[in-house]
This record gives sequence, structure tokens and C-alpha cells, in this order.
Amino acid sequence: MKAEELKGKTVDELAKLLVDLKKEQVNQRFQKSGGQLEKTDIVRKVRRDIARVQTAITQVKSGKAAPAKATKAKKATKSTKAA
Repeated sequence: MKAEELKGKTVDELAKLLVDLKKEQVNQRFQKSGGQLEKTDIVRKVRRDIARVQTAITQVKSGKAAPAKATKAKKATKSTKAA
């Protein structure tokens, strides 16, 4: 899941998504403890998706929108000194 996918959603939709992700996280913890989890990287992805959704909820509630794309800062060039 990418942050851009979350931008158009309302707080209610984000809250529902958050609940679903937390349920998935609990299920994966049980599978991991029982030795049934084959793809252990999914635990990390779900945890990060939860953080993304929580960030999006905070931004929507505060009225701040996340920037679409971060722009690279131009390097400052040194001015040459005349001798």
C-alpha cells in the first residue's frame, strides 16, 4: 500500500482500513507463534501499512495534506573567488 492510495479516502474509510489491518496483524502474530507463517516479511509490511494509515488519518483531521512528491533540493554551487 502506498501513501498516494490513501489520499482520496475519508476518515471513516481510513478508520475501517485501520481496523482491518490490525485484525490482520493479530492473525499473523498467532500464525508466527504457531510456526505456520511462511512469509515473515508480511508482518513488517502490515506494521508499516498501519503506520501509513494512522499518519493519513492525522493529516486529514488536522487539515494538512501530504505533499504529492518530494522535490529534490538543488545543490548550492560555490561561487568562485577571483584572485
